[in-house]
Amino acid sequence: MIVTVPNPVLTTPAKKVKKIDRKINSVITRMMKALLNQDNPKGVGLAAPQIGLSYRIFITHPTSSSKIEVFLNPEIVWKSETLVEIERAEKEDKKSLKNDKKLEGCLSIPNVWGHLKRANAVRLKYLDGQGNSQEKEFKGFMATIVQHETDHLNGILFTQRVLEQKEKLYEIEVDEEGKEKLVEIKL
Repeated sequence: MIVTVPNPVLTTPAKKVKKIDRKINSVITRMMKALLNQDNPKGVGLAAPQIGLSYRIFITHPTSSSKIEVFLNPEIVWKSETLVEIERAEKEDKKSLKNDKKLEGCLSIPNVWGHLKRANAVRLKYLDGQGNSQEKEFKGFMATIVQHETDHLNGILFTQRVLEQKEKLYEIEVDEEGKEKLVEIKL
């Protein structure tokens, strides 16, 4: 089950994984099941705090055909200066406003979306699911996912980033005819 705001686990920095044991593997399995079972909207990444557990773990699944990747104790060691708005790798539902290529959302903040600029490329140091030390550069949509999920591990929600950039937050309302429309959330 995915934890939603205002649960404090979402705004508290997560604890470092000290060793990969049966307990941590169980957490990763729970995260994978939660992400794969998520629908409307589909998720592209999930951090351990989003299932209520304070561990520095996140997983990514940018498209329905991609393999789930596991990241433990991730640390962004470099960001490009070029900022971009989200560009989805795949649109599962082309008619949905939620899949507007410029809107970022979060499974822990249901039905809230916002325009957010993030670094176009990042370099990440982390341990993979087998405990191997890795350092890899991510670009485009994957860079956005990495930044979003790393923020989760630091207790930062995407809505905070949107407000820092003085952008607007939106929710989707459905009219009498079943059409979706974006409505600005007044703060």
